[in-house]
Amino acid sequence: MDAFYAAAEQAAKPSLRGKPVVVGGIGPRGVVATASYEARVFGVRSAMPTAQARRLCPNAAYLSPRFTLYRQVSEVVMELLRALSPLVEPLSLDEAFVDLEAGGVPAETAAVRAVGEQLRRDIRAATGLTGSVGLAGAKMLAKIASEAAKPDGLVVIEPGTERELLGPMPVRTLPGVGPATAETLRRAGIHTVAETAEAGEAELVRLLGKAHGTGLYGMALGRDERPVVAERDAKSVSVEDTFEVDLTDRTRVRNEVLRLADRCVARLRSAGRSGRTVVIKVRNYDFSTLTRSETLRGPTDDPAVVREAAVRLLETVDTTGGVRLLGVGVSGLADFTQEDLFAQLATEREAAEQAAGATAEPEGVAAGEPEPGAELPRRWHPGLDVIHEEFGAGWVQGSGVGRVTVRFEAPWSAPGRVRTFAVDDPALRPGEPLPLRGGPDQSSAPAIRPKSVSPADEDESAGGAEISRR
Repeated sequence: MDAFYAAAEQAAKPSLRGKPVVVGGIGPRGVVATASYEARVFGVRSAMPTAQARRLCPNAAYLSPRFTLYRQVSEVVMELLRALSPLVEPLSLDEAFVDLEAGGVPAETAAVRAVGEQLRRDIRAATGLTGSVGLAGAKMLAKIASEAAKPDGLVVIEPGTERELLGPMPVRTLPGVGPATAETLRRAGIHTVAETAEAGEAELVRLLGKAHGTGLYGMALGRDERPVVAERDAKSVSVEDTFEVDLTDRTRVRNEVLRLADRCVARLRSAGRSGRTVVIKVRNYDFSTLTRSETLRGPTDDPAVVREAAVRLLETVDTTGGVRLLGVGVSGLADFTQEDLFAQLATEREAAEQAAGATAEPEGVAAGEPEPGAELPRRWHPGLDVIHEEFGAGWVQGSGVGRVTVRFEAPWSAPGRVRTFAVDDPALRPGEPLPLRGGPDQSSAPAIRPKSVSPADEDESAGGAEISRR
């Protein structure tokens, strides 16, 4: 999909169409998830600090992500892909490989091109958004083709032309070549894919080791034997948060770890999994990052076990200088749980504390935060959906100094009017995303209707829809 998050926001908000839009973290330490093509003209890119993006493009609309909408649109696109083949390998919300041969498509250029063009039309009809399609005989080549096709295009790499196409490209184009590998190759005088192939397998094995060197040599020749895998089994489940202000209070750090542990277990349980290794991640004020892990005696999805393990791990870390980011994860996943001594001890300990009135503060609640069940203050993040009793559905343009500005419009309407309210106006409440299709002016188009989905901590990749023809 092309600039997926930003394109979905432009489709949902008529007043933003044709204008620069940036989606991501909007705080001082936020990071750009994606930028519309209008914003990219100014140099804004994914993974760029939002503060830098604001300096490059101050007039863009900076919006918080709405994963409920993005996931719903993604499900519609993935269904279109599954109609082509039983072998669909999603890489993210907006990107997937499809094995057309498994779907019965003849291995002929005209046939696969026709399928790709029809897919692009179907995606636009179903979502109002555009996607780019790469067609090739291998996953690596299909990925490269889809990048070359952006935006809103289709590129076919004909069999026999692979080496000619890849030759002048930088070596970082090849899968598995990150900064460290690229630097090793650069020191050996290897900068392009052609130079990688010319170096020979023996030299690459000497530089990078047998497995990496052999695999890289094959890819430099245009060979990629990786199959399209319909189900990719997750190896771990994790959550993390970056804080706008470094945390220096030890109690606050502990409470944040407890809160993250609960979120991690909730995600673990929703996937029907358990795990035996608990991991914490700590990024300090100076950007140094460390991890600590503890392997339990058996797989668990017990929140008390994960919380206790995470706290034990935290005790081994010096956080006095200030903490910028915290994360909690569980790996070594399984489809079952075992009775664990730690769980029993944790349960007994919590029961004893409650009986003795020893718990001074509810676990998982940071110092100064409201008690569980207390009404939280409203936070009107730019881009989020609202409903007003008199004016109907709209979205937040901005807020501050006790006021919130809302633009009232729908995906199928003309650009709407802007009104300002007090942040605690009782007539204003959070809303749900409106359908991108199926409105009054588009009754014949397939509807993208939002449903209740918890926002995921996912980062949008910059990829398109890759189709691998093997």
